[in-house]
Amino acid sequence: MDRSNHNMAGLFSQLGLKNSDDEIENFIVTHRGIPVNQALADADFWSTAQAQFLQEAIQLDSDWSEVVDSLDTLLRA
Repeated sequence: MDRSNHNMAGLFSQLGLKNSDDEIENFIVTHRGIPVNQALADADFWSTAQAQFLQEAIQLDSDWSEVVDSLDTLLRA
């Protein structure tokens, strides 16, 4: 059973990224501006493993899909 916290901090932890509020905000500010026609997982700043996780979260409608969608929205603003 997956007991992960399915929130933004949990997602960043799952991706192997620093997950404090300040680090998350900094990541979003730094990487904001993904083109509308590009999938989140195809952004050039993800490692192969991170991109695969994000892609599978959406394709499989996993427990992470809502948080991944939220991150997607934040990175396009």
